Amino acid sequence: MAEITAQMVKTLRDKTGAGMADCKKALVDANGSMDEAIEILRKKGAASAAKRADRVASEGIIATRLSDDRKLAAIVEVNCETDFVARNAEFESYVNKIADALIANEINNLDELMKINVGEDTIEGIHNEILAKFGEKIGVSRFERIKSNGTIATYNHAGNKLAVVIEASAPNFNEEAYALLRDIAMQIAAMNPQFISRNDVDQATLDKEKEIYVQQAVDSGKPADIAERIAVGKLEKFYQEQCLIEQSFVKDANKTVADVLKEISNLIGNDVTILSFRRYLLGEKN
Repeated sequence: MAEITAQMVKTLRDKTGAGMADCKKALVDANGSMDEAIEILRKKGAASAAKRADRVASEGIIATRLSDDRKLAAIVEVNCETDFVARNAEFESYVNKIADALIANEINNLDELMKINVGEDTIEGIHNEILAKFGEKIGVSRFERIKSNGTIATYNHAGNKLAVVIEASAPNFNEEAYALLRDIAMQIAAMNPQFISRNDVDQATLDKEKEIYVQQAVDSGKPADIAERIAVGKLEKFYQEQCLIEQSFVKDANKTVADVLKEISNLIGNDVTILSFRRYLLGEKN
C-alpha cells in the first residue's frame, strides 16, 4: 500500500475541489495513483447525484450564445440548489461550456449534449466533476438551439436569472438597427409578452379571457349586453399587454414596439417582423 501524504491529498484537492476526507479516501482506494483518484472522485460525483434526485434545485443561471453572423443562438438553463454555487466561477464556466457546445454542435436532446467533447473531456465528465466538487443536485433543465435566415439578438439580465433570444425576419441589420432589436429583447425580458401579435392569440385563450371579463362585469351588477361591451373593451387591453408589438415601448412610453419595428425597417430599407422569441426565467416551468 502506497503511503498517502498530506501533500498528495492537498494536490488532489487543488485539482478537483473535493473535500479533504474524500480526497484521502480516493487516494487510498487508488493506491496513491493521482489519475485513478481523480477518476474515483468523478465517478463518486455521478453516483451521488442519484441520492440527490429528490432535492430541489431552484437556483442556477441562464446563459446565451450568439454566432458571429447572428444567425445561430443557444439558450440554456442549468440549476443547482444554492445561490452560493450559482455564483461560483467554476459552475458558471461549466454552464458557459454547455452554451458553447450548443453553438458548435447539432444537439437535439440531453443525452447528445452530455456526449459532446470539450477538449480532452466531455460535458458529462465536466458535469461529474462539478457534482463531486459541490455535493448539490445540479442539472440542465432546458435548452434550445435557434437557427435563422434573418437576424438573432440576445439579452441577459443582470445576475443571469433571466434571458431572451429574439429572431427578426431581415438579414442585413446595421448596428443602429441591431441595437433597437436588442432593446426589443430587453422589452420581452421586462414585460413578458405571451404572443408576438394579436394574430397569434389562439381562440381558446380569447374565449377564456372574454368569459372572465363578462363574469366580472355581471358580478358587479352590469346587464348582460353592457357586460359584453365591457368584455370587448378589456380584450383590447389584453392585446396591448400580452402582444409584443402592441406593448408600450419600455424605453419610450410614447411609442409601441410596432413603432420601433418601423424605425428598424427604415434604417435597413427592409420590412422587419419578429419571427419568434424565447424568454427563460430561472425556475420557470417549461
